[in-house]
Amino acid sequence: MSSPAPDNSASGPIDIGLVRRLFHSPGNFADSDFLRREIAGRMHERLALVKIAPRRVLDIGCADGPDLGRLHEQYPQAEVLGLDASETLLRCARERHQAASSAVSRLFGRWLRQSGGGGPAGLVCGDLGHLPLQTGAVDLVWSNLVLHWHPQPDQVFSEWRRVLATDGLLMFSCFGPDSFREIRHAFAQADHASHALSFVDMHDFGDMLVNAGFSTPVMDMETITVTYESVDKLMADVRAWGGNPLLTRRRGLLGRAAWRRVADALEAMRGGDGRIPLTFEVVYGHAFRPAPRQTASGEAIIRFEPRRK
Repeated sequence: MSSPAPDNSASGPIDIGLVRRLFHSPGNFADSDFLRREIAGRMHERLALVKIAPRRVLDIGCADGPDLGRLHEQYPQAEVLGLDASETLLRCARERHQAASSAVSRLFGRWLRQSGGGGPAGLVCGDLGHLPLQTGAVDLVWSNLVLHWHPQPDQVFSEWRRVLATDGLLMFSCFGPDSFREIRHAFAQADHASHALSFVDMHDFGDMLVNAGFSTPVMDMETITVTYESVDKLMADVRAWGGNPLLTRRRGLLGRAAWRRVADALEAMRGGDGRIPLTFEVVYGHAFRPAPRQTASGEAIIRFEPRRK
């Protein structure tokens, strides 16, 4: 039985409420956070190549705040804001920051009192597609492995552009359509239901960015393969990475025989090292918000730059 071809233009009808419940507590995804940290590191490497000096940085989908401190280290003069839909995760982020600040204060208390210290300026609870921020409020939007959990990424891009100041930078990562291909193949041996998202293609994201009003979007992708000793551990991490939040997902449990076919299909994928692979297509993108070309009334804006002598 073959796996159905994924639709690369949309993630499908996602149950936002289920996504929020899945990521409600750090304990739900702590064991799988190694991939998020790895991808965050690769995003920071890309960000270091872009010469910007933001006054305010927004981490969208900050979870319990692992990137907030590093963003502040990268831009020590900037205010760093964290936004997430989970109050529980934001509470954990606040505790993480307070613990880090206390440790640093004990070591460098005198210097911090003189310099004013540093760290995230605030934590905000909100939806990534409806940001509780003013237009043009931030200079850098950062988002790591969050966008693919929203059913309308085109609308999300429009909202992210709204909160960016002119010449502000958007940098994000998300899963692409080749992610979880082993899961699709294995569950296709049991039924025809969808058991994983059909993630959006990189080129479609690029088109969405242009349509949302961003300029010079740059998209690239890479494939990361994680291997497992057991089916149980692989499936536990799949659930920790978001599982199957589709509204069209199968509501009942698989029967014992059907699950055996799924497990056998995964077992058959063991490579020469005896481990089972799980593929992630990771999409990276960045783009700028350009200066407006028209006024709110539709009049063209013409800019004259003085000639350099």
